[in-house]
Amino acid sequence: MFKISTTVRRGLATSAVVALTAGLVAACGTDSEESADLGKNDTLTITTFSEFGYDDQIKKWNADPERPFKIKQTKIAEWDTWKESMTKALQAGTELPDVIAVEGDAMAALLAEGANEQFADISDPELDGRWVEYAYKAGQTTDGKQIGYPTDIGPEAMCYRADLFEKAGLPSDPAGAAALFKDWDTYYKTGEQFTKKLPKTKWYDASGSVAQAMLNQVEFPFQTEDQKVNVENDELKAVYDTVAKYSPTLSTKVVQWGEDWQANFTNDGFATMPCPGWMFANIKSSAPDVKGWAIADAFPGGGGNWGGSFLAVPASGEHTKEAQEVANYLTNAESQVSASKAAGNFPGNLEAQKTLQAENAEDPYFGNAKTTEILTNRAAAVTPGVPFKGDKYSDVLGLFQTAIQRVDEGEDPEKSWQTFVGAVDNL
Repeated sequence: MFKISTTVRRGLATSAVVALTAGLVAACGTDSEESADLGKNDTLTITTFSEFGYDDQIKKWNADPERPFKIKQTKIAEWDTWKESMTKALQAGTELPDVIAVEGDAMAALLAEGANEQFADISDPELDGRWVEYAYKAGQTTDGKQIGYPTDIGPEAMCYRADLFEKAGLPSDPAGAAALFKDWDTYYKTGEQFTKKLPKTKWYDASGSVAQAMLNQVEFPFQTEDQKVNVENDELKAVYDTVAKYSPTLSTKVVQWGEDWQANFTNDGFATMPCPGWMFANIKSSAPDVKGWAIADAFPGGGGNWGGSFLAVPASGEHTKEAQEVANYLTNAESQVSASKAAGNFPGNLEAQKTLQAENAEDPYFGNAKTTEILTNRAAAVTPGVPFKGDKYSDVLGLFQTAIQRVDEGEDPEKSWQTFVGAVDNL
């Protein structure tokens, strides 16, 4: 909810990309000649990407006669499309929607000195303690200015095809499969065994997918704590070398979120994939009739967080106070429970987590897996603040994923690595 090829926090929405022109022209929700006061027939706008699961809560708001204004949501199919338009609008001073969604990997760049002045401070002491602490802090500047309210987080489990595991002679029940995901060495070695038994099926969905999963456990993959870019470090190179090593035999070699990637869900194209909560909905929509998907309460090396987004309020808006009210509403416990049930996102709101944990619902698509319980356990395994996301994180990540894709396409790994290093130097 990456790029959608390199920096995606969640997968493709089922609808096409919505045209941005109209959304940006009508960005403020009211004409500049109108009064600053909002009436019940006025509208505040919010733009999200992919699927945040907000439809029901926005309908509920708009149906309430006591609400002082209406909310209109525009959905963009993928983050990169929205990121490009948002960035251009910020640079040009063009009006933006009253509330905007920001992918977690990009938030650090918006927190930087100068950049954060383009967003309203939506600090509210009454909301302290509402969210997972590390997610809350990730939307906050060093001097305490809050420019983003967390929506969800992305603790990772492992999704796998139990039916294909059984055919390959591997443990297919979640507890047995979990042992195969205890660390990366075991994961890759098991993949080699699997592909020998079922050579027409690859072990994982995309090289970029496992590269992202491994990166999520590297403390300083691209920048040091003082924001200095440093990609020539041993841990990052180890991730790259590992993914490049297994690309020829274990990877589908397709770009995640592309048409070929989608097709592999229904043609037994792969057997495993790193699985934050928002990925569950992607699997269901990509393979609604495929039987055999399961979730293991495990992740190689312990834990990792992939994804999570924020709602922010552009400072250029005429109604920033009311926009903050919208962001508050859509990240409260009730809204986040609703969003989780609609889109599978694991909420960053702590009260919403408790509500879902109490329900402890089973998902029949995944063999009656207790998904909230699994994601709660996976969230507990996440090391807060890892990976460190500096102001260049999102940009460097895109270049890194492109380097991985070049290897999938047959380029010499060392040549692709040097191209990556050179591209980072030119940022």
